[in-house]
Amino acid sequence: MKVYLLIRLRGRMGISPETIDTLNRLNVPAKNNASIVTDSPSIMGMVTKVADYVTWGEIDKGTLAAVLEKRGRLPGDARLTVEEIKKIGFDSFEAMAEKILKEGKIPDPIKKTFRLTPPSGGFKKHITRHIKSGGELGYRGAAIAELVAKMI
Repeated sequence: MKVYLLIRLRGRMGISPETIDTLNRLNVPAKNNASIVTDSPSIMGMVTKVADYVTWGEIDKGTLAAVLEKRGRLPGDARLTVEEIKKIGFDSFEAMAEKILKEGKIPDPIKKTFRLTPPSGGFKKHITRHIKSGGELGYRGAAIAELVAKMI
């Protein structure tokens, strides 16, 4: 089972209600939100449907640990700290990231949506175009780590 990081890059203007519902089900309700998804057929069908609004790729353990440490939140918008992850049953952010990559889901008290910042240095070209045509949208594979590093 592959685990992907999905990042929403485009806002709300001109989107159909059906697409908004799909984005909400993927836990990316707003621009610059990210979530963890697996490669199940139903999830990948939803990702393909909203490909004009998101980018995704395989995430590695180090990048996921950094996202959890910097952008992980608990209910009430409390930051995810080492003390809190020890209460959940993990020794470190790396151990938690390893378990998430193995199981494909985030442990229960942690929020499923990560709020990222706009990328420092901006996007390469236009975010209205897909990766193949020189833009930012669509599947980007392991190169998602470069974008995440600019956004956390």
